[in-house]
Amino acid sequence: MDRARYDGDMEDTPVIGRFAPSPTGPLHQGSLIAAVASYLDARSADGQWRLRIDDVDRGRSRAAAASAILTTLEAFGLEWDGPVQYQDDRRERYQAALEHLEAAGQAYPCGCSRREIAAAAHYGPAGMIYPGTCRSGIPAGKTARSWRFRVPTGTLAFTDRLAGEQSIDPAEAIGDFVIRRGDGLHAYHLAMVLDDADLGVTDVVRGGDLLTATFPQILLQDALGLPRPRYLHLPVALDEAGSKLSKTNGAPPVRPDEASRSLGDALTFLGHPPPTFLSGAPVAGLLDWAVQQWRPSAIPAP
Repeated sequence: MDRARYDGDMEDTPVIGRFAPSPTGPLHQGSLIAAVASYLDARSADGQWRLRIDDVDRGRSRAAAASAILTTLEAFGLEWDGPVQYQDDRRERYQAALEHLEAAGQAYPCGCSRREIAAAAHYGPAGMIYPGTCRSGIPAGKTARSWRFRVPTGTLAFTDRLAGEQSIDPAEAIGDFVIRRGDGLHAYHLAMVLDDADLGVTDVVRGGDLLTATFPQILLQDALGLPRPRYLHLPVALDEAGSKLSKTNGAPPVRPDEASRSLGDALTFLGHPPPTFLSGAPVAGLLDWAVQQWRPSAIPAP
């Protein structure tokens, strides 16, 4: 097992991992892979594995989907520690953080519409880069629609446990990003860093499609005085057409009555194919074996 993964002030901290699905539909094989990887990573270090339901977006979240996710995780033997964290219960926490950033001069209101931004922006690895129209104040005739984080200039770097050293200038590659949307909902980056910090998360294990999202999240962690967890970004699971497995692309849900097969497929994808003698074994046996065998270095590079 790979244990030489700690750095900075996290070195002697007990490992706490987490899985944070959005309740917009049932779990599919791609989300199962992320859940299994984060679970094994925490359990192999005798750590905790926490569960959060990322329901900050009320318009897309479904209570029935949240309940189904919990039931599916239980069917796959993925038992979490402590109570489930729900973002919808934490809106005052997010607002307090926004006000802290505003008072520190690190957040500002923006009156631009998406159409106006698209007309003036250029594109980076994370999408449209805000042109800074409201950075020095909202132009006359406009009113605040959203709030943005004031991104500093300079190089920002972190070491991913699988992909290695990552480095960008976030001012050039990302720009000032939204932390409260025009509909009044707090944005994903702000909610996530506060949630992870309050759960004591030391290790974030998730899909490689979120690797670029790490940079704005680190900026917020630094601005709010939050600890920076370690990151491990997994290869992205694709369907037969080469598209990412996702609810948007119609990925079929995993079936609890096929838990052993789906879990074996997830382990194989992660570079830990179960041995022949475990073929068809109950999920508890597969997980026990996988916890003992877990080596992040065996995961195929993203």
